[in-house]
Amino acid sequence: MRISGAQAVIECLKQEDVEIVFGYPGGAVLTLYDALYEAQFPHILTRHEQGAAHAADGYARATGKVGVCIATSGPGATNLVTGIATAYMDSIPMVAITGQVAVSLIGRDSFQESDVTGITTPITKHNYLVKDVRELPRVMKEAFYIARTGRPGPVLVDILQR
Repeated sequence: MRISGAQAVIECLKQEDVEIVFGYPGGAVLTLYDALYEAQFPHILTRHEQGAAHAADGYARATGKVGVCIATSGPGATNLVTGIATAYMDSIPMVAITGQVAVSLIGRDSFQESDVTGITTPITKHNYLVKDVRELPRVMKEAFYIARTGRPGPVLVDILQR
């Protein structure tokens, strides 16, 4: 049975024993939000993406677990930057999941397209631009491993729409 990319993300979150995610929905992550709802996965809706990043940071500080936040493409993703930078400077394990425009629109200055992997390179331990849904299970597992091993810190996973 084939599963969607959003369902693959949910399965990975479960395998990593993630208890809760923080985020703010938008067009590029609506399928992920549908999957969160269908799986009845615990989620805290923040008023702004920056709040989601800071909440994931605070959760990680309080629990010692990896904090997870979700944002849509473009301005949603860039609104995570301050929280990601804080986690990086303080060595806090975090996985930030962002949506991105469709593969065919990358590099065309399309609506809500931003180079979030380029923007976050200096403030993450690693970041991924996932172009193929089949890469998601491996990428998510690696992201959590990188976030919590060695000097802990944030990892960004940017997922392209089909």
